[in-house]
Amino acid sequence: MGDIERLLTTVDGFGLAELVRAGDVTAAELLEASIGRIERLDPTVNSVVQRMFNEARSRVGHLPEGPFAGVPFLLKDLNCDYKGVPTSRGNRVFNTIPAPHDNVLVERFKATGVSIVGKSNTPEFGLKAITEPELFGPSRNPWNLDQTPGGSSGGSAAAVAAGFVPVAAAGDGGGSIRIPASYCGLFGLKPSRGRMPLGPDVAEAWFGAAQPLVVSWSVRDTAAMLDALHGIDIGAPYAAPMVPMPYLDVAARDPEPLRIALSTTSPIGTEVDPENRAAAVEAGELLESLGHEIIERDAPVDGQALASAYMTMYFGDVAATMADVEQIVGRRAGSGDAELQTLALAAIGRTISAGEFAQALKFWGKTGRQMGRFFEEVDLYLTPTTALPAAAIGELAPSPRDRQQIAAALKLRAWRAVLKTGLIDDMVEQNLARTPFTQLANVSGLPAMSVPLHIHSDGMPCGVQFIGPYGREDRLLGLAGQLERAAPWSGRRPELL
Repeated sequence: MGDIERLLTTVDGFGLAELVRAGDVTAAELLEASIGRIERLDPTVNSVVQRMFNEARSRVGHLPEGPFAGVPFLLKDLNCDYKGVPTSRGNRVFNTIPAPHDNVLVERFKATGVSIVGKSNTPEFGLKAITEPELFGPSRNPWNLDQTPGGSSGGSAAAVAAGFVPVAAAGDGGGSIRIPASYCGLFGLKPSRGRMPLGPDVAEAWFGAAQPLVVSWSVRDTAAMLDALHGIDIGAPYAAPMVPMPYLDVAARDPEPLRIALSTTSPIGTEVDPENRAAAVEAGELLESLGHEIIERDAPVDGQALASAYMTMYFGDVAATMADVEQIVGRRAGSGDAELQTLALAAIGRTISAGEFAQALKFWGKTGRQMGRFFEEVDLYLTPTTALPAAAIGELAPSPRDRQQIAAALKLRAWRAVLKTGLIDDMVEQNLARTPFTQLANVSGLPAMSVPLHIHSDGMPCGVQFIGPYGREDRLLGLAGQLERAAPWSGRRPELL
């Protein structure tokens, strides 16, 4: 490994930008180190699905003088529209359509000065907590290539963990930043609803559940990116409240003592792995040593009802997405247009009435109010990020029997009957049972983060989650910075040559 590549794999993005400004390394040298590492290792990791090397080389000599000027960077291939490059969303149809313009998020990423080398792998339409799209194949976790890096930002997390880039774009509609961050030993923050730009074509993603940002090795990379990216864009329906000082400054200061509620119980009553539970308990002990107060208390919400309300939105939005696909192809979508499970989810979504959908969104609002009152009593809420360790590659794929049942139901359009068999309920529980803690923040619009404090006995990373009050990313980042200084994690890297 050369000196420049060693920098790329040991220094965070903010630090690399400082080296570029000081003249110790050039943006072109970092770019070539990133490209070389991707070419050598990504055939195994499979995290980069759109290679933009020539475009990056043409831009590297005149990048904007932003806080990340010259730092290699990956866009997520979902909700990151780059003019002239398809935003595949992990889907065959969209992979054929170049974006007509940059969206606002990409404009703001570019303004930071990053050197965009490509786009990262994602499950089809970001629908799963694993990254195994049929279009591109599975991304693999650099800590253990037989395990998933999570999803839907699994390609970005795998690329950062593999040292291709120090920070990469991500998005979170049900845990899709926090879950991959936990599995890959990274820091990941989901912003508050309305914090981030989604224009010019989208008002809100997943009815306010989804917010974009990044996955990174360091708290300061995420904080500095949030400083550069956040803020209302033209036509946005609402905006999160502004903060009095830059997030980068907040992350550099220890917070005042906080009262933090701790829960290790799955909100849907499913198993929590003892080591995942221990990770949250040990985090609480570390926090107490830093002067914070820990109390054991569950969030005051009905976890089963929350999961149901979340899945109602999920099914309905997939149905709307597939309607977009059908408008593009000019016919009813089939297996050549989307994955079988996606077609099934859309079919279920079509069985949901407008009244049922509206009732689910009303529950979202009620949950937000309940959490608002909860945060009058505590400052933050601590849980495991995930209930179980990362699944093996292919473990959560539908069985041949399930695929036959889904295909038969699609042919007969017999979804009411299929729902009665429990097949779909089993599919949902199989996936949510691994990640039951993250959807609460999405439904209620709250900021939340996964902090990589723990390593399992098998050497795999395991994050802990903190949820904060609406608009209080500063409280989360202040605590994250303190934890990073007290229990540094950036020196823990996978042994991927």
